[in-house]
Amino acid sequence: MKKIIFIVFLFLGIIQSTIGQENYSDTPSEAKFITEDVERFWQAFDNMDSLDAKAFDIYIENGTAGVKGFLKYRIENAKALYKTVKKRKNDYLKSRYVLNDLETKKQEIIKIYTALEELYPDAVFPPIYFVVGRFNSGGTVSEAGLIIGTEMLENLDGLPGLVAHELIHYQQNLKGKRTLLYQSLNEGSADFLGELISGINTNKEAFEYGEAHSESLKKEFVQRMNKKKLIDWLYETSGKDDRPNDLGYWIGYKITKSYYDKQKDKKEAVHQILNIDDPLEFTKKSGYLKEYFNK
Repeated sequence: MKKIIFIVFLFLGIIQSTIGQENYSDTPSEAKFITEDVERFWQAFDNMDSLDAKAFDIYIENGTAGVKGFLKYRIENAKALYKTVKKRKNDYLKSRYVLNDLETKKQEIIKIYTALEELYPDAVFPPIYFVVGRFNSGGTVSEAGLIIGTEMLENLDGLPGLVAHELIHYQQNLKGKRTLLYQSLNEGSADFLGELISGINTNKEAFEYGEAHSESLKKEFVQRMNKKKLIDWLYETSGKDDRPNDLGYWIGYKITKSYYDKQKDKKEAVHQILNIDDPLEFTKKSGYLKEYFNK
């Protein structure tokens, strides 16, 4: 009996894995853009007044792997989504027709996929799921593919850069302890390689501030980089000065660029950046913070 149960669970696991991979493409030109969740969300939105909290049950229950991948830490559940939509109804309406222009961006995104394939032959090309969340994430990655929260978009001008960044995250295999340095390299290398394949810098505010305050920020970063506390560098600030969010993206970008510029074989450099084994050793080899290490 135990053997039968084990076989059943194994079979179900294989099915689940296959479903998660079915929308992958072998070549950039066949990349999938999946929008059915957005259509399902707006159907629920239009029925919200009559169905109340149950309006988004179908959106969640019948959602694609994109919606399922956007639940944890983001949508959470149908009830939480209903509360947010009810509170910010007008904000959601600003994005209702944002995907009408998607066709104009598809070829640009396919070019980004192709550019990555040229630099990194081992690249995989996951589908892009467009979903609707709760204004707490513009995008992420899951086993299913790239997931874009469309409620965060009033137009698609920034979509190619966002996709490039998340596409790099999908390729990454960064190892090491989850320190400030680790997370800064994780985000900063995604920004650097994302810019390399798209020509788009997605964190201009942090970049401009970082360049203007480079000396003091480098000193501070070296003192804190081996700690796990991320505040004032990633995702939130304490208000101790006028710095913007996400300076870790900037300094991770600079470390990565310095490493890349030193390598003669650029394809091998990209491979190494995507597969960092030791964040501290990688940073030392980059030479970007050399004078501060010495101090």
